[in-house]
Amino acid sequence: MTQRHPYPHTDLQGAATRNTTAAELLTAFAKSAPALDDLWRRIFDALADTPALITDIDRLRAELSTSRYQRANLIAAIRATLAAHDEGEHDPLFYVRDELHAQHSATARRTAGGGR
Repeated sequence: MTQRHPYPHTDLQGAATRNTTAAELLTAFAKSAPALDDLWRRIFDALADTPALITDIDRLRAELSTSRYQRANLIAAIRATLAAHDEGEHDPLFYVRDELHAQHSATARRTAGGGR
């Protein structure tokens, strides 16, 4: 069974390409109607925001992916802890502590390395 993503990703490369095409078309229109320079400038300014927005979306997607992965691992650790408790293991909380330690270490490595 294929799992569908709850929030389908927009094609950011396509959006960037369309943004570039729109800017090129507007440049041609602006040359043919210089009386509308103020209007053209506002449209160009709006288009200029797109690259920064695409960068932010990429970063947020990566953060969301990491958060989802960490959440899934914590849920697995919680389930293992509950099962270990039910089976009478000596230290059932080991699984949660181990996962929290692993996530803390991974966060520290990403922070120290300047990565995501």
